[in-house]
Amino acid sequence: MPYEHILVAVDLTEECDPVINRASESAKANGAKLSLVHIVEPMAMAFGGDVPMDLSQLQQQQFDQAKERLERLIHKYPQLSKDNCHLTYGQPRQEIHALAKAQACDLIVVGSHGRHGLALLLGSTANDVLHGAPCDVLAVSLKKAE
Repeated sequence: MPYEHILVAVDLTEECDPVINRASESAKANGAKLSLVHIVEPMAMAFGGDVPMDLSQLQQQQFDQAKERLERLIHKYPQLSKDNCHLTYGQPRQEIHALAKAQACDLIVVGSHGRHGLALLLGSTANDVLHGAPCDVLAVSLKKAE
Protein backbone atom coordinates (compact mmCIF):
# COMPACT_ATOMS: atom_id res chain seq x y z
CA MET A 1 0.00 0.00 0.00
CA PRO A 2 1.31 3.46 -0.81
CA TYR A 3 2.05 5.94 1.94
CA GLU A 4 -0.54 8.68 2.36
CA HIS A 5 1.09 11.06 4.84
CA ILE A 6 4.85 11.33 5.38
CA LEU A 7 6.33 13.16 8.36
CA VAL A 8 9.97 14.23 8.00
CA ALA A 9 11.73 15.06 11.27
CA VAL A 10 14.75 17.36 10.86
CA ASP A 11 17.36 19.11 12.98
CA LEU A 12 17.43 22.23 10.73
CA THR A 13 21.16 21.88 9.93
CA GLU A 14 22.61 21.60 6.42
CA GLU A 15 22.52 17.82 6.93
CA CYS A 16 18.73 17.83 6.75
CA ASP A 17 18.70 18.44 2.96
CA PRO A 18 19.13 14.74 1.99
CA VAL A 19 16.45 13.78 4.52
CA ILE A 20 13.95 16.30 3.10
CA ASN A 21 14.84 15.25 -0.45
CA ARG A 22 14.24 11.55 0.30
CA ALA A 23 10.95 12.32 2.06
CA SER A 24 9.88 14.55 -0.84
CA GLU A 25 10.71 11.85 -3.40
CA SER A 26 8.72 9.30 -1.41
CA ALA A 27 5.78 11.70 -1.06
CA LYS A 28 5.78 12.42 -4.79
CA ALA A 29 6.08 8.74 -5.74
CA ASN A 30 3.20 7.80 -3.43
CA GLY A 31 1.03 10.86 -4.04
CA ALA A 32 1.33 11.47 -0.29
CA LYS A 33 1.01 14.57 1.84
CA LEU A 34 4.34 15.77 3.26
CA SER A 35 4.73 17.35 6.69
CA LEU A 36 7.87 18.47 8.48
CA VAL A 37 8.69 18.76 12.18
CA HIS A 38 11.56 20.16 14.22
CA ILE A 39 11.69 19.69 17.96
CA VAL A 40 13.47 22.20 20.19
CA GLU A 41 14.69 20.26 23.23
CA PRO A 42 14.50 21.85 26.67
CA MET A 43 17.99 23.05 27.62
CA ALA A 44 17.56 21.62 31.10
CA MET A 45 17.52 18.12 29.54
CA ALA A 46 21.13 18.60 28.43
CA PHE A 47 22.09 19.29 32.03
CA GLY A 48 20.11 16.43 33.51
CA GLY A 49 17.26 18.72 34.52
CA ASP A 50 19.13 20.24 37.48
CA VAL A 51 20.24 23.71 36.40
CA PRO A 52 21.18 26.38 38.96
CA MET A 53 20.15 29.28 36.69
CA ASP A 54 17.23 30.52 34.64
CA LEU A 55 17.57 29.33 31.04
CA SER A 56 14.27 30.76 29.78
CA GLN A 57 15.86 33.62 27.82
CA LEU A 58 18.40 31.29 26.17
CA GLN A 59 15.65 28.78 25.45
CA GLN A 60 13.55 31.49 23.76
CA GLN A 61 16.55 32.53 21.63
CA GLN A 62 17.04 28.91 20.61
CA PHE A 63 13.35 28.66 19.65
CA ASP A 64 13.49 31.94 17.68
CA GLN A 65 16.59 30.75 15.78
CA ALA A 66 14.84 27.49 14.94
CA LYS A 67 11.85 29.48 13.67
CA GLU A 68 14.12 31.51 11.35
CA ARG A 69 15.83 28.36 10.01
CA LEU A 70 12.45 26.76 9.42
CA GLU A 71 11.32 29.83 7.45
CA ARG A 72 14.43 29.47 5.24
CA LEU A 73 13.61 25.80 4.63
CA ILE A 74 10.06 26.71 3.62
CA HIS A 75 11.47 29.14 1.02
CA LYS A 76 14.02 26.57 -0.19
CA TYR A 77 11.52 23.73 -0.63
CA PRO A 78 8.31 24.74 -2.44
CA GLN A 79 6.55 21.54 -1.32
CA LEU A 80 6.70 22.84 2.27
CA SER A 81 4.45 25.53 3.70
CA LYS A 82 3.65 26.98 7.10
CA ASP A 83 0.56 24.75 7.12
CA ASN A 84 2.55 21.50 6.93
CA CYS A 85 5.59 22.51 9.03
CA HIS A 86 5.62 22.12 12.78
CA LEU A 87 8.00 23.63 15.32
CA THR A 88 7.49 22.34 18.81
CA TYR A 89 9.19 22.19 22.16
CA GLY A 90 9.88 18.97 24.05
CA GLN A 91 11.51 15.56 23.90
CA PRO A 92 12.02 14.53 20.24
CA ARG A 93 10.81 10.93 20.45
CA GLN A 94 7.62 11.80 22.31
CA GLU A 95 6.79 14.85 20.18
CA ILE A 96 7.48 13.09 16.85
CA HIS A 97 5.38 10.07 17.86
CA ALA A 98 2.54 12.30 19.12
CA LEU A 99 2.50 14.38 15.92
CA ALA A 100 2.64 11.27 13.72
CA LYS A 101 -0.40 9.89 15.55
CA ALA A 102 -2.31 13.19 15.57
CA GLN A 103 -1.68 13.75 11.84
CA ALA A 104 -2.33 10.09 10.89
CA CYS A 105 1.13 9.76 9.33
CA ASP A 106 2.07 6.35 8.00
CA LEU A 107 5.80 7.04 7.51
CA ILE A 108 8.33 9.01 9.56
CA VAL A 109 11.58 9.96 7.81
CA VAL A 110 14.64 10.82 9.92
CA GLY A 111 18.35 11.25 9.29
CA SER A 112 20.83 8.78 10.75
CA HIS A 113 24.58 9.09 11.15
CA GLY A 114 24.83 5.31 11.47
CA ARG A 115 26.75 5.37 14.72
CA HIS A 116 28.02 2.12 16.14
CA GLY A 117 29.30 0.89 19.47
CA LEU A 118 29.29 3.30 22.39
CA ALA A 119 27.88 6.20 20.31
CA LEU A 120 24.88 4.02 19.43
CA LEU A 121 24.40 2.99 23.07
CA LEU A 122 24.37 6.63 24.12
CA GLY A 123 21.52 7.06 21.71
CA SER A 124 20.56 8.96 18.63
CA THR A 125 17.31 10.62 17.72
CA ALA A 126 16.80 8.25 14.76
CA ASN A 127 17.20 5.19 16.99
CA ASP A 128 14.97 6.72 19.65
CA VAL A 129 12.22 7.54 17.13
CA LEU A 130 12.29 4.00 15.74
CA HIS A 131 11.33 2.41 19.05
CA GLY A 132 7.64 2.70 19.74
CA ALA A 133 6.87 4.56 16.50
CA PRO A 134 3.18 4.47 15.55
CA CYS A 135 4.08 3.81 11.89
CA ASP A 136 6.96 2.89 9.57
CA VAL A 137 10.26 4.73 10.01
CA LEU A 138 12.80 5.41 7.26
CA ALA A 139 16.30 6.32 8.45
CA VAL A 140 18.18 8.21 5.72
CA SER A 141 21.91 7.58 5.97
CA LEU A 142 23.92 10.77 6.49
CA LYS A 143 27.47 9.77 5.64
CA LYS A 144 30.22 12.29 6.30
CA ALA A 145 32.18 13.41 3.25
CA GLU A 146 35.56 11.69 3.19
